[in-house]
Amino acid sequence: MAYTKNPYMPRVRREAAQMVHKGFTPTEVGRRFGVGSSTICKWIKKAKKYGYHPIPTLSSRPRHHPDELPKNIIDRIVDVRLEHNRCSEVVHETLRQEGIMVSLSSVKRTLERSYLIKKRSPWKRYRPHQERPLVLNPGDLVELDTIHLMTGPKKRIYVLTLIDVHSRWAYAKAYEKINGKTSVLFLEEAQRHASFRFNTIQTDHGSEFSTFFTKRVLNLHRYTRIGKPNDNAHIERFNRTLQEECLDRYARTVLEQNCAMRAYLSYYNGERLHLGIKFKTPMQLLADRVQAID
Repeated sequence: MAYTKNPYMPRVRREAAQMVHKGFTPTEVGRRFGVGSSTICKWIKKAKKYGYHPIPTLSSRPRHHPDELPKNIIDRIVDVRLEHNRCSEVVHETLRQEGIMVSLSSVKRTLERSYLIKKRSPWKRYRPHQERPLVLNPGDLVELDTIHLMTGPKKRIYVLTLIDVHSRWAYAKAYEKINGKTSVLFLEEAQRHASFRFNTIQTDHGSEFSTFFTKRVLNLHRYTRIGKPNDNAHIERFNRTLQEECLDRYARTVLEQNCAMRAYLSYYNGERLHLGIKFKTPMQLLADRVQAID
């Protein structure tokens, strides 16, 4: 019998199998439904699996392709990916150097079928790359990030953090909720406390730094590369320091965290020596720069 897309065929197969169970022969049932007796016998075998439910139509998708990759090449593609955790282009070049000739599209398709490629979300907005500015003065590059502190199974506190790459001057504040508006208010508050102007604001692709945030800071905002946390290395290191020396030592409430951070930031900016700025404090470096300008 030719392949069919008739939606009623699953029920027809079930009824044919039921007629045989009632005493009719496969030949008699085949004449009744216009199919051969061998087809009725196949339906009876499938009825043992599906019971009284309709017997669905099998997919017409072919099981094999004449040009499909051999299994040993597929296994090698997966092994190279798991061994080195590199992109499809590197996997393709590695195979070529081993003498395995396969197209790049085949490598990508194989990795995709093996769930080893993380596709870009269709909901992610494309943002063109911007050159990283030279950090010669305070404010030339200011990095922002968010720390997520779990206070319960489904409850957390969000700590927005900011650091100036040139002077290492930092600012932070805890919030119960986070969004683009909160990030803008935090940036404005940090600007009021800073003694220099923010010229470039750098963030990752978090939802709190989305289009709403970008429109409010106009041309000052730039994003890090996707999957490259080292682009925000200074703020990531500050987040670790802040957690180890402050956040982990106090109760997990927004009010208590903000009180603790207020005292800690005064120590961090005014007393704590920094290896990255030749054992100076951020306030000393900013003061020295003012004197040099005068």
